[in-house]
Amino acid sequence: MSEPLRVLFVTPEIAPWVKAGGLGDVAQALPAALARDGVDVRVLVPAYPALKAVFPQAAPAAAFAPAAGELADAQLRLADEAPVPLYLLACDAYYDRPGGPYQSPENQDWADNHLRFGLLARIASLAATRGFGAWQPDLIHCNDWQSGLAPAYLAGESGAHAASVMTVHNLAYQGLFERAQLNALGLPSELHATEALALWDRISFLKAGLLYADGLTTVSPTYAREIQTPDLGFGLEGLLRERNDVLTGILNGIDTDTWNPAHDPFLAERYDASRLEAKKANARALRDELGLAARDDAPLIGMVARLVEQKGADLVAAIAPALVHDGAQLAVLGQGESRFEQALSALATAQRGAIAVRLGFDEGLAHRIEAGADLFLMPSRFEPCGLNQLYSMRYGTPPVVRRTGGLADSVRDPDEAPAGEATGFVFDAPEPAALLGAIRRALAAWRDPETWRRLQTNGMRADFSWDASARAYLEVYRRAIAARDAARATARAG
Repeated sequence: MSEPLRVLFVTPEIAPWVKAGGLGDVAQALPAALARDGVDVRVLVPAYPALKAVFPQAAPAAAFAPAAGELADAQLRLADEAPVPLYLLACDAYYDRPGGPYQSPENQDWADNHLRFGLLARIASLAATRGFGAWQPDLIHCNDWQSGLAPAYLAGESGAHAASVMTVHNLAYQGLFERAQLNALGLPSELHATEALALWDRISFLKAGLLYADGLTTVSPTYAREIQTPDLGFGLEGLLRERNDVLTGILNGIDTDTWNPAHDPFLAERYDASRLEAKKANARALRDELGLAARDDAPLIGMVARLVEQKGADLVAAIAPALVHDGAQLAVLGQGESRFEQALSALATAQRGAIAVRLGFDEGLAHRIEAGADLFLMPSRFEPCGLNQLYSMRYGTPPVVRRTGGLADSVRDPDEAPAGEATGFVFDAPEPAALLGAIRRALAAWRDPETWRRLQTNGMRADFSWDASARAYLEVYRRAIAARDAARATARAG
């Protein structure tokens, strides 16, 4: 038998321990799915305080002195008791801090993020040349700008063994830093004399990954097309069109064990597609928890999101009074820009019993909103993939989404799909009237029990597990390795 494919999954966050967004969920679930398919996959992630606390017995695996630029020395510690083995990148000067993975407790970007994530990328690239002890990957899978420099470092390594794949989870976050910081990163000298990494008069970590990786992916087929346009390319659309032949859109899956209403420990009452009446108990518990009026006759609409313009927070604030006028209730969980936090909080104060807003993030409450709500809102202006619409369908809570990115790829509208395939409601214009119109169509369906039950069960029976997506990634890995081998053969022949 041939040896299993060895993959190093490089990520700046991983659920449930360190999570700022959907990448954390992907970093938890995709490597586990790959492992089930026989891949020898390991995860490289900074040793943040939360991870050090969970894995205090992680054993020393390797030590590195990057030896170029101003990057600090680091040590790798292997936590092989994790579901998928974790290489914890220990450098207390960079990672042993309060706050989130990217920002201080005051929500300010760390001033040395170029060094913090330059080190992560550099250590990933060193895995390709000397391995981590006895283990050496065949491929490094880089995720978002925080690991985007790894393929660029690899380009300067004459003894590089591994191929590389770069996944874009959100092109809007590009890892932009001042050009003067190139020297501190110890990148190959040829990059200093070119415009290879230049973007908006700065350098872009993400552009480095897009330019040098052997394969590129993003998190839905529609988003793969959208980022090749000026509207959503954020200055990188030309490069992405040039590399279209190695760009693949793969819809994210979800962790169907964590997100399973039949076994969810956060719920007041567990249920499945055959026991949907239990959603009423969850709705009553959610109303009580949030201080909403006890009204079984009122549709309960949920939203869990970053409260920013991208997620349509302004659209929801604009239509909230109309929803209350229509007899609905609204439950919002999230945090983000102060203007949206203040606007939604003011609505909750003015409409006590009809609107509830909880600022911050609460994993248990997120699950209870998915289970207790009748409808779930995702009116995003753009959404590379989105996970909450998948959670919602699994929980029998039809979503209302804008037609963009992964939302367009995963939600089927009753006006556009056969009755046995419809799972939610889709609108086009990023405007309050369009969102309100879609919600009113949904509420009309909610008042028809037979139609509503069919929508719920369609969504609950859809397969959004990681299994199919993991197989698609395996195919991308094989193509990337073949492309690397072909390029090396050409270089040797020349």
